[in-house]
Amino acid sequence: MANYNDNDDPRRALITGGANGFGLAAARILISQGSQVAIGDVDEKQLTKAAKEIDSANLLPLSLDVTSRASIQLAVDACNEKFGGLDTLINSAGVIDISPLSEVTEEKWDFVLDVDLKGVFFMAQAAAPLISESGRGRIVNIGSDASKVGFAQIHAYCAAKHAVAGVTKSLAGELAPHQVTVNCVCPVGSPTTGMGEWVMSWKKAATGLTRKEIEASTAADIPLKRNATEADVANAIMFFLADSSDFLTGLILDVDGGMLSTIPIPGAAD
Repeated sequence: MANYNDNDDPRRALITGGANGFGLAAARILISQGSQVAIGDVDEKQLTKAAKEIDSANLLPLSLDVTSRASIQLAVDACNEKFGGLDTLINSAGVIDISPLSEVTEEKWDFVLDVDLKGVFFMAQAAAPLISESGRGRIVNIGSDASKVGFAQIHAYCAAKHAVAGVTKSLAGELAPHQVTVNCVCPVGSPTTGMGEWVMSWKKAATGLTRKEIEASTAADIPLKRNATEADVANAIMFFLADSSDFLTGLILDVDGGMLSTIPIPGAAD
């Protein structure tokens, strides 16, 4: 578990997609360190479950639809009322569609872009005034390996995640005068998140392989020879929240076990 340095004060954070996966993993760490954390999610059942699991007076569960600007503003206002401000935004809400080119409908395209890209931007827009006032603002966006390379049949997702990297840099430039850093972490898929479970089901149906076989296959493609965990990504998020990272902004950090940074040499020993 990543920890703050001794000089770091607890944060006042809003996490989208916070009832599951990377967002929930980050929320658990922040709560354990005394921060006030709002987890926003469109899945009411998961939101209730997460609130019961964490069971802290410092946790604020919020119904949040990142495709709705009205819902976004209500969530930001609720944080301001409950916490007396906001200094941290973690954009973790995300969806994916896997469809061959001929089957991508306008509805599928718009849904993925609305959640994965527009949601990130308009969350940042709504939260920026409070985060800027804090004097120690942090925004961390969750990208993907699909922010860097293209994958067949996830066209909208690749488009959105590439754009999240660009929006991260744009926001970093605009908010820097207010001492707000904006960074992006780009994980490979983790089989235990909500999205990871959905993708796993799709792969099992498409290939006929078992979960164990699929996990072994994906791990074999990663130089460190294991799949990403929720903790790996949460720790990267925490790195960008630490006071010691306050000179780092506009960065796009791969959390991928070296997959996008290394090329194996044919014939080289394992």
